[in-house]
Amino acid sequence: MIGYVTLGTNDLPRAVAFFDALLPLVGATRMMEGENFVAWEGPNHGPGIGVTKPFDGQPASVGNGTMVALQVDSPQQAQAVHAKALALGGKDEGAPGMRGGGFYCAYFRDLDGNKFNAFCMGVEQP
Repeated sequence: MIGYVTLGTNDLPRAVAFFDALLPLVGATRMMEGENFVAWEGPNHGPGIGVTKPFDGQPASVGNGTMVALQVDSPQQAQAVHAKALALGGKDEGAPGMRGGGFYCAYFRDLDGNKFNAFCMGVEQP
């Protein structure tokens, strides 16, 4: 089970503003912050996401094939998260929709290029 995911950023204030505006849509709140990082946790102290300037002082970069999946309650919530991410300057990586097997999702990238997916399971094909 995932406890939390940490993503690197080269512009911490910009990343924090993005996630402060986006993550409340999935019930997340800030749980911790320091000089070089901020972290949010899911409802009921659930899995979290943190953004940080890399500890080694090198530039942050995106992992090819790496993705963070945000579980939501409905296709409508996945659509809302996707739309909000794009409104905040994120990039579309796959429009909201069914992907088979009751899997509904919407893919986007944050301002640093990290890939995300807002998803829910058990959705019936329309």
